[in-house]
Amino acid sequence: MFQQPVNDAARTLGVGRTHLYRLINDGKIETIQLGRRRLVKAASLRKLIEEG
Repeated sequence: MFQQPVNDAARTLGVGRTHLYRLINDGKIETIQLGRRRLVKAASLRKLIEEG
């Protein structure tokens, strides 16, 4: 399973970091926490993109 940093995930979706964190808090995007880093699961990004 692949993950990417929040900044990269926001760039992939074409949204800002604030909007991405809103999606994370709403449960629409899954993340994992590694120490202080929050990484977005690539599968979660693909699912969001496919759903529109």
